[in-house]
Amino acid sequence: MARELLTAADVKGAWAIVPTPAKEGASDWRATDTVNVDEAARMVDGLIEAGVDGILSMGTLGEAATMTLDEKLVFMKTIVDTAAGRVPVFVGTTCINTRDTIALTRKAVDIGATGTMLGVPMWCAPSVDVAVQFYKDVAEAVPDINIAIYANPEAFKFDFPRHFWGQVAEIPQVVTAKYIGVGTLLPDLAAIKGRIKLLPIDFDYYGAARMDDSIDAFWTSGAVCHPLVSTTLRDLVAQARATGDWSKAKTFMGRLAPTAATLFPNGSFKEFSTYNIPLEKARMTAGGWMNAGPCRPPYHLCPENYLEGARNSGRMWAELGKALEAER
Repeated sequence: MARELLTAADVKGAWAIVPTPAKEGASDWRATDTVNVDEAARMVDGLIEAGVDGILSMGTLGEAATMTLDEKLVFMKTIVDTAAGRVPVFVGTTCINTRDTIALTRKAVDIGATGTMLGVPMWCAPSVDVAVQFYKDVAEAVPDINIAIYANPEAFKFDFPRHFWGQVAEIPQVVTAKYIGVGTLLPDLAAIKGRIKLLPIDFDYYGAARMDDSIDAFWTSGAVCHPLVSTTLRDLVAQARATGDWSKAKTFMGRLAPTAATLFPNGSFKEFSTYNIPLEKARMTAGGWMNAGPCRPPYHLCPENYLEGARNSGRMWAELGKALEAER
């Protein structure tokens, strides 16, 4: 029996994007069975209990490019079973080609994942025609999967232009997108005509929500540093929308924004993207809410001063979370 697909309107609130917790020794290329399933289950259960609205996984910081197939399947099953239908769970199934992507996406459906967070294959920089056809082919081959487009221009060597969005919006399974930046937000929203829910990052959510009423959801990797920060952001923006008074949300952003200052080396997103995995995992572990574990090779090397900046970001996020607890 075909599963009922989500719509853009079903995607709301704070969507946590999570790492794939690793066992000690996972940075050694000889390591096998590296997924820390106990920490993965604890992480997902804790996020849901804390009130997040959805789970995104197995993207860049989720190390989908560095796990073996068996590890991917173990992790998928762990988080889907832990969520047990309480919130939607999207798993990354991007592979180096269309056929392998389809095969893995079918396995995700069999495991029970709500959807796939799907970027274009990482090899040749795709043309718009190639990128659109890739999503069409996956949607045709796996009609029961909801698709979140993973729109990361650094990872996929593709700038996701407006005419791309206009075409993929015609694919019924494409319901949301992990979106970066707000510079092209309004023209991209015009192109999708309400058919895809664009998710800005938590640091951009306040500004994006003020730009357009359709922005009522966001993605947050900071949730695993302390979930209360992410859910507070969600609730304050919702309150502002309901009352027309944005002052509390604006004040909160003044507290949240400084936590990003040391995360991006030299203030550069491009430099951050070079070391995305170790930086995010260092940030998450330093937050103290979970243990992301070591990075899988070859992306386990990173300058120490960059790592310390990421750790400081995680500690600042966690301190804000503890302050919010005290204010309750």
